[in-house]
Amino acid sequence: MNASQEKRTVPRSDSLTGSQLGMTLIEILVALGILAAAAVIFLVGMQTSSMAVMVSQKSVAADSLAKSEMEYVKSVLYTELPFDPVSDPLWEYQVPGNTPWDTVRVLPAGYLGYSVEVSGRPVGAYLPAEIQEITVIVRHNEETAFTLVGYKVNR
Repeated sequence: MNASQEKRTVPRSDSLTGSQLGMTLIEILVALGILAAAAVIFLVGMQTSSMAVMVSQKSVAADSLAKSEMEYVKSVLYTELPFDPVSDPLWEYQVPGNTPWDTVRVLPAGYLGYSVEVSGRPVGAYLPAEIQEITVIVRHNEETAFTLVGYKVNR
């Protein structure tokens, strides 16, 4: 081997000094710290998105129950409604519970912890058989989740 070839050889790792080895360890520790911080940020983001999905599912379920119950009340004939002209509201019921004209009315499967309160009031000076304001309140674990107001007209 000639002298020019010896100068081009790469130094071996055992020829590194102590300060150069320590710097490599510090770099590795810094990289691990950055990686750990990124992992924590990612996990917090996943937890936040999971909570948002649960809140959204609760809201959609309450909205669906309220609209379904409103349509059910609108489909009931006026002759089936138990009017009490001296009370306010004219009629009311709760599901699960005391449905006056349909004793087997239950919530659909998958709505554990939900309850629905429905009431009907006359609108203005109209007779109870003319126009009624229907209020549907959906509760989830005793907390009001959704309220829907609509109208029923005797046609």
